[in-house]
Amino acid sequence: MAEQHFTPDEANALLDEVRPVAEALVAHRRAMAVTATRQGRLVQRIAGNGGDFDPQEPRALEEEFKREDAAAVRCVKELQALGVLVKDLDRGLVDFPALRGDEEVLLCWQVGEDEIAYWHGVEEGYAGRKPLPLD
Repeated sequence: MAEQHFTPDEANALLDEVRPVAEALVAHRRAMAVTATRQGRLVQRIAGNGGDFDPQEPRALEEEFKREDAAAVRCVKELQALGVLVKDLDRGLVDFPALRGDEEVLLCWQVGEDEIAYWHGVEEGYAGRKPLPLD
């Protein structure tokens, strides 16, 4: 069982803190993907002819990737400190532990949604989302 449970009202109130962190997490993950793509292209270019690139570029890309990764990790830790379960880093999908009677369930929210409007069983995941209320 989770240490903390949220009512839908409590979870929605916490979105003021969760939303900007989750949005930042998604942005950092996108930046990581872009950097990884650039790294892949650079490796192909080097393997192809070995020239026509700035020798500082590989290190700069690696450092950029590490910075974005560290920032994403900080976002996850910040969300977890709020009692939120991070489910999908790229989509900013988070769950808030809740109770439906005696059953532990999860209130589900992702970046881009205005409010928490769905829940699902602990074993169901995103595909099992049901609209609130919890009855």
